Amino acid sequence: MNKIRPPRVTFHQLRTLEAVVRLGSITRAAGELHLTQPTVSAQIHELQSALDTALVEPAGRGIRPTEAARLLQETALDMFARWQRFEEDLQALHGLERGLLRIAGVTTTEYFIARWLRRYTDSHPGIEIELAVDNRDAVVRRLRQDETELAVMMMPPDNLPLQSVPLMRNPLVLIGPAGHPWAGARRVPRKSLDGQPMLMREAGSGTRLATEAYLRTHGLTPALRATLGSNEAIKHAVAAGLGLAVLSRHALAEDPAQDGVAVLPVAGFPIERRWLLVWRSDRRLSLAARRFVEHVQDHPPDADAASAGKGRAGDDRAG
Repeated sequence: MNKIRPPRVTFHQLRTLEAVVRLGSITRAAGELHLTQPTVSAQIHELQSALDTALVEPAGRGIRPTEAARLLQETALDMFARWQRFEEDLQALHGLERGLLRIAGVTTTEYFIARWLRRYTDSHPGIEIELAVDNRDAVVRRLRQDETELAVMMMPPDNLPLQSVPLMRNPLVLIGPAGHPWAGARRVPRKSLDGQPMLMREAGSGTRLATEAYLRTHGLTPALRATLGSNEAIKHAVAAGLGLAVLSRHALAEDPAQDGVAVLPVAGFPIERRWLLVWRSDRRLSLAARRFVEHVQDHPPDADAASAGKGRAGDDRAG
């Protein structure tokens, strides 16, 4: 049987290399790691000697990571994530209910994800939560770079090996300002959207992707009036009469009029989507993450929403 050769590098060297590649600068890497620039340069030189390959090359007054450095960075990130999971599982072997749950959610999840996490921490009080809320592109990047183990989103990427658990409905509704003429209608033809001023979330938002897919499918061409970076900004702009928008029903109050908006009964709305809990199928989850997956399977969020009555995720019959 072939023996596995021990690595000729150290974790400290790999952490230094990862920072240099990510930041694109020895100076910035030294600052982040609280090391001197000569120490960082020496560690990179030792790595290059051990691997007999160039990891950085001159670029103007600075340096540029080579392709080999980028490959090594990916390997290092994988090693760091595996080591962290090992430490957490080792604690579990000793009967310690401790660990770190790293989870990310797309922006709209800020309206409900804390409720799920509270129920989880009630039964696992020793688990620390590291929650990142950002747009879809940023959450996908976190998954790709092993910065998070779990993610909550409605449109997972096709270019990553993922597993998922369905969580609950995510109806996307069309909203206009309170008192909009369509609000009192029984049903509005979807063609009425042609030429209407429309507000969109930023590029990379899952809501925007779903909205654009809907418009493209039905050959609709509203007039894009503004792009805004948050659900709250969208709601305020709609309430001010700047245009119409598509938002998750979860982002609205039980009575949308409290947000100064109305759900408009345009044909084809709500656009039905589901929230998914996703993770990398080519990565071994930590004990804390595995227990969270088990938790949401044993306590489906849809059941929570039903028992809570008509909350933010409540009645969307107007769509």
